[in-house]
Amino acid sequence: MGGEAKTGEQKKRPAASSNWFALQKVFRKKLPRSTSNEQPRKRRKTEHPRSPSVNSFASLALPEDVPEPPLPSTSDLKNGGFLSDLRRMVAGEVSYTDVQKMPGRYLSIDCEMVGIGIDGSESSLARVTVVNFYGAVQMDEFVRQKERVVDYRTRYSGIRPSDMFGAKPFEEVQKQVSDLLQDRILVGHAVYNDLKVLLLSHPRSQVRDTQYYAGKFKVVKSRFVALRNLVKQELDITIQDGEHSSLTDARATMAVYRLHRKEWEKGTVQKKHEGKKRKRQDTDKEADVFPGGGRKGVSSGLSTVIRHKDGGGGTQKTQWWKELGTGTGSKGSTKI
Repeated sequence: MGGEAKTGEQKKRPAASSNWFALQKVFRKKLPRSTSNEQPRKRRKTEHPRSPSVNSFASLALPEDVPEPPLPSTSDLKNGGFLSDLRRMVAGEVSYTDVQKMPGRYLSIDCEMVGIGIDGSESSLARVTVVNFYGAVQMDEFVRQKERVVDYRTRYSGIRPSDMFGAKPFEEVQKQVSDLLQDRILVGHAVYNDLKVLLLSHPRSQVRDTQYYAGKFKVVKSRFVALRNLVKQELDITIQDGEHSSLTDARATMAVYRLHRKEWEKGTVQKKHEGKKRKRQDTDKEADVFPGGGRKGVSSGLSTVIRHKDGGGGTQKTQWWKELGTGTGSKGSTKI
């Protein structure tokens, strides 16, 4: 019975159609390709887990979350320069590169004096400081005194007796300054006073006096403004509050010059051209034509003038005025 049932079930199963055999052939052809070594490699590449650097990108802060450096305020800008940089230069809070330590084209000078003579009424050079365009010190020397110092004027000069130890002779300091200023533009406040005590001179075209230029270009109302007042107005910092320092004063003078350099240099160049033009006009005036032709003091080369001494050869002088009355004419005669 059981065997007959099984055989009956087997008989009931339908036989596979031709379409089924065709599909099996197609599957057999595709099966090796799916199990080949090339396809899994592609899958491994596409399904490879992301590297930590890629995953960490999402954790990075967005640009709007990153704090930006603060921009300088408009109050810090003046004549295209940053007042904060100039203030730090005056205070000596700037670190210099090797190039910025070089003398450069512009040098600023300041001197301090001590009192000698009766009651210290006479002034004697005691300290000389020279800085460059960036405020880097080029020289800062104390000058040995040949006479007894009666008043060190420490309250104003900042110089004490201990500063005179190791001071250099005046001639050595003078030569050092002279060598530094050679072919360079000198900046100073009432700078001719500094040159006077150093017994030096400098070409006027290479001198930039901040006191003179501040008055000329109407930076201040006074023609002889004090350095501390000029610095307070232009840089809003206080110097010379108590003891003076030639180093601070030299840097402050250079800071004021840097603040107005473009305008002041433009005026200086324009003045040079006006001077040349005026000189050219004066030369043209001297070359005007005079009666008789030619120019004053210039020979045309077309004739030669020979002058004879009295008693020498040549034609005899005639008294032509005596002959005026001898002739007659239609208009009458003349008698002398």
